[in-house]
Amino acid sequence: MALSWNEIKDRALKFSNEWKDDFNEEAEAKSFLEAFFNVFGISRKKIATFEHRVKKLDHHDGYIDLFWKGNLLVEMKTKGKNLDKAYKQAVEYMQTVPQHELPKYIMISDFENFRLFDLEEDSRIDFKLSDFVKNIHHFGFIAG
Repeated sequence: MALSWNEIKDRALKFSNEWKDDFNEEAEAKSFLEAFFNVFGISRKKIATFEHRVKKLDHHDGYIDLFWKGNLLVEMKTKGKNLDKAYKQAVEYMQTVPQHELPKYIMISDFENFRLFDLEEDSRIDFKLSDFVKNIHHFGFIAG
């Protein structure tokens, strides 16, 4: 059963408080993203994969941190890392993803800062983890 927006907002507040002190990509990215999807009452295992392997244009392997085919590509970075580089990395990964699997959204995060790109609308929003609940409506595509 789908969660109400009030329940999602309550979960978003808890998520923000729970993750405010975490910052390391290698140690916490997967747990962070599992908890992120739980905000919406969604089991990440049912819709998305971690470390999705792609062949980059230079023929080397690349690994998308989280990939939900046709919907969302996520690149996580350690707090303070360059999010512009992370976005370029995500776009590079998309170059070899089959057309029917291309995501509608890219999310970049360093645990504290979020950037959500709507590729169909050609728009971007930026917000802090502490403002997640104020921006929760941008993730309606996850909630269903």
